[in-house]
Amino acid sequence: MQRPKTLGELKASGWASRSVRDELRANLIQRLRSNEEVFPGIVGYEDSVIPQIQNAVLSGHSFILLGLRGQAKTRIARALADLLDEWIPAIEGSELNEDPLAPVTVPSMRRARELGDELPIRWMHRSERYQEKLATPDVTVADLIGDVDPIKAATRKLTFADPEVIHFGILPRANRGIFCVNELPDLQARIQVGLLNILEEGDIQVRGFPIRMPLDVGLVFTANPEDYTNRGSIITPLRDRIASQILTHYPKELDQAMAITDQEAWRDRGDGEVDVEVPAALRESIELVAFEARASEFVDQASGVSARLSIAMLENVISNAERRALRAGEATATARPADLFTAISAVTGKVELVYDGEREGIGAVAAALVGKALGEAFTRTFPDGYAEDEGDAGTSAPVYDAVLSWFRSGGTLDLDDSAGDVAHLARLSEVAGLRDLVERTASPANDGELASLMELVLEGLHQGSLLSRDDDGPNRRQYGDMLAQMARSLGA
Repeated sequence: MQRPKTLGELKASGWASRSVRDELRANLIQRLRSNEEVFPGIVGYEDSVIPQIQNAVLSGHSFILLGLRGQAKTRIARALADLLDEWIPAIEGSELNEDPLAPVTVPSMRRARELGDELPIRWMHRSERYQEKLATPDVTVADLIGDVDPIKAATRKLTFADPEVIHFGILPRANRGIFCVNELPDLQARIQVGLLNILEEGDIQVRGFPIRMPLDVGLVFTANPEDYTNRGSIITPLRDRIASQILTHYPKELDQAMAITDQEAWRDRGDGEVDVEVPAALRESIELVAFEARASEFVDQASGVSARLSIAMLENVISNAERRALRAGEATATARPADLFTAISAVTGKVELVYDGEREGIGAVAAALVGKALGEAFTRTFPDGYAEDEGDAGTSAPVYDAVLSWFRSGGTLDLDDSAGDVAHLARLSEVAGLRDLVERTASPANDGELASLMELVLEGLHQGSLLSRDDDGPNRRQYGDMLAQMARSLGA
């Protein structure tokens, strides 16, 4: 359908103006009635955060999302733009996307008087109607609200009190859209004051000159509780004017966390060089690293552990398996437990340590978190290392007796992380009973997964203090009997 191009055509079409608040509310109501997904891609908030956001939108509220790093606050703010009308008209050439039926700036009002129904209009897509600003201490009133432009005043021979000499900041330019201020506490108090009247009355003040300008902006804010107390604060009058405060959180269930990571991580490399498979147990291990970090006494929990940790770690694990296959000349690769230890660079930059953690060192803490995650994945996939299994003859025997007996009899297993999948499986198969245990317990789909799970058994037994592990550099490890290792350490 041909859209109107002039004010006269727009009037003839019967188009009616409505505020951003009304747009958001009406479109949300429509989605709720039709049971459409309101915020696609936002996982884990279905029964907590999303209902509160919907309430705020239905109430016409400005709101703030308060939560730790990596809790999808900015993603949610950006998703609000999908609740705007797909297309709206604006005065052609207007800096502030003004409504053709209700211009607010002096130049646009003058053009409307002069041109009448011939006033040209353009159509804005909803994607143009979202703006955001990261609050930093160096943000000025001019950046956010605007300032007097002395060059414009001089060339047009206007006084500084004339509204036509104003250079508008980013917030007025978001007129008829959504404006998000990220990390609001980092904004200086005197800058926060500039938001007060916009939230309530819609007017702004530049250089002491009051300007009545009914801006129509949906305001959303985000903040981190740590920054709220340590680096700055939200001034009380502004906090009072933000109608709703919504608390975000990390995923509470493992499957929710995995869904988020799978959605965000770059898994399908698309070039077809190496096809990398990540077995389910290893995939759980990667996610469990973040869960372990969020419970660790060495990690500053007030700082939070971002969901980006799991995303980056999954990508690194895939890349390490890919690199190994390329060097081994193999077209496929399967991720293995050792890949998680090579991916701790995704952990070291994303956790803040408390004093005891600093004493341990970030590398040691990260490696310990990976080890605990692998140990947890082992217990989720295989029987308890201390459990007993009913034998064929009806007698009870330790589940891992054959494996542990091989090591107790003096066997040691050296693993080279650079070995391809075929060589890796052959090496692991030297351990008596290990292959049979995994095939019988976990039913691996292929040899790559079989080798990965066999290594997970050894690492799980090590985490349970049933096997020793000596690291010989970054790429080689040796598993052996725990008692023999203790005897060597005592010099026996």
